[in-house]
Amino acid sequence: MNSALSQLFMRWSILALGVMLATKLGIGIRCDSGSTLLVVVVLLSFFNAILKPLMVLFTLPFILLTLGLGMVVINALLFLLVARLVDGFYVASFWSAVGGAIVVSVTNLILNVFTRGPRGPGGGGGSPARAKKEKPADVIDI
Repeated sequence: MNSALSQLFMRWSILALGVMLATKLGIGIRCDSGSTLLVVVVLLSFFNAILKPLMVLFTLPFILLTLGLGMVVINALLFLLVARLVDGFYVASFWSAVGGAIVVSVTNLILNVFTRGPRGPGGGGGSPARAKKEKPADVIDI
């Protein structure tokens, strides 16, 4: 339980860093306070767990047609939805949301590579018995 809780906090920290970086780059995203950032991170995590799979299911032909770039549109729409729901978090336009979604996704990708545990020879992460028991880390993707 403690390990799962620490992994959740690590994912939230990475997501918070990505959102904070998106606000600092001047691409039309602004967050007024740290408490607002915390609410944004919790809502984005919740929407990624609940709404995103449904959106992917319903837009699967579009995602396949665009070779996966449709996922950026879904992430941007989730970003815009959170901006509409949270006072103090502002996204100027759809293209600002696309930029923020890309920044958060790249931040998640890079930091998840560094926060993974040590990998054994052959990239398997240790013994085959241990590999069967471990569940791969989910990426919080916006």
